[in-house]
Amino acid sequence: RGGYFDKSGIIRDVIQNHLMQVFSLLAMAPPVKISGDDYSVYVRNAKVEVLKCIAPINFSEVVIGQYSTDETGKRLGYLQDETVPNDSLTPTFATLVLRINNRRWDGVPFIFKAGKALNERKAEVRVQFKQPPGSSFMFAGADCPRNELVMRVQPDTSTYLKMNIKAPGLRNDPLQSEMDLTYNERYPNAYNPDAYTRLILEVMRGNQAVFVRSDELLASWEIFTPLLEAIESGQLGNPIKYAYGSRGPAESDELMAKVGFKYEKNYVWRKNKL
Repeated sequence: RGGYFDKSGIIRDVIQNHLMQVFSLLAMAPPVKISGDDYSVYVRNAKVEVLKCIAPINFSEVVIGQYSTDETGKRLGYLQDETVPNDSLTPTFATLVLRINNRRWDGVPFIFKAGKALNERKAEVRVQFKQPPGSSFMFAGADCPRNELVMRVQPDTSTYLKMNIKAPGLRNDPLQSEMDLTYNERYPNAYNPDAYTRLILEVMRGNQAVFVRSDELLASWEIFTPLLEAIESGQLGNPIKYAYGSRGPAESDELMAKVGFKYEKNYVWRKNKL
């Protein structure tokens, strides 16, 4: 961990590459085609086009953190790792906001959140819709949660839509539920290859759509290099401490709420029992 991660940090290790790939596929305009001859060119062009529309990162919309020992003292903090320097200021957590200056995404914040030693281990895209019109008075003051489309990459690849339904029985209260497509439950006998298997196959086929082109790589680094330089120069201050096994720094949730995201702490996603 100290040999590699301490020289890179969470932004270089996860956000600038892995999350940016997911982001560009989500935010890009539909390519002319996604199959057939030369489709890779159209996909990669669309990804680069959206990256070139990203505004410079506002440092006030960035939270960095570093995990510390938990309350029990059993799970040690980052600085207690023998391979990590005692005075390391490497972030193990980051939340930041990207904004796209184009007609489709004007005014929509894209929140990136990644960290180590958190309470959950997962990778997902979460599209939260605006508050349903009229929901503040339709249910006599009852809270009406926002709808969300969630695409979970791992674990348990799935796509589900969180939405409001009428509570069972005689009550008229809104209740948050979901329409769930968990792949290994809906298609239990289907072969779903892992990521590297697919990449090797695409190499053999000569398809380049899933690989990063040089101009895409440069566009991505142009977005994050000013932020990385500001962090390393101390402009953003020291990383905020958060306990091992927590959700991360409280400032992260505050930032997300500030830009419009509403966290539903009472919702629990449950796997279907067929």
